[in-house]
Amino acid sequence: MRLTSLLTIMGLIVSCTAQDVPPASRSAQFDGYPQNLFNSFKTDCAGPGDKFVKTGTSSFECREILSPEATAYLILNFDGYSQNLPKIVTRLSSAKNQAGYRVDAELFFIIPQKSGSTLKIPIESDELDRDFSRLYTDYGGTPV
Repeated sequence: MRLTSLLTIMGLIVSCTAQDVPPASRSAQFDGYPQNLFNSFKTDCAGPGDKFVKTGTSSFECREILSPEATAYLILNFDGYSQNLPKIVTRLSSAKNQAGYRVDAELFFIIPQKSGSTLKIPIESDELDRDFSRLYTDYGGTPV
């Protein structure tokens, strides 16, 4: 009986203790090149309407089509061009530094304009930043 009470009390103490939560960040430091992270990024960008693009020696993008509702909203509200549809882009880039590699993420919409130019609208969200931090931590990085 005492053991059960003790375990219950210990469980309450542990559950009320603050957990180590990484800071919400779109950047992380890795000891070595995070090949598994980039491999997973490429694999996850293989669905219908997804396009994986290497934009530089250490920069990669996943360009995805949007739902019809989101597409219509962006075209109508940002003077988009209906013959070249908007997309959502996730970009991961890495840079070697003294501590290993720093990885940075960007998330944005690209909206082709009637004039031929392209409008880039960043997507800011604390929840997305926390998601990136968890992802980096899962792959061995330290959010910065």
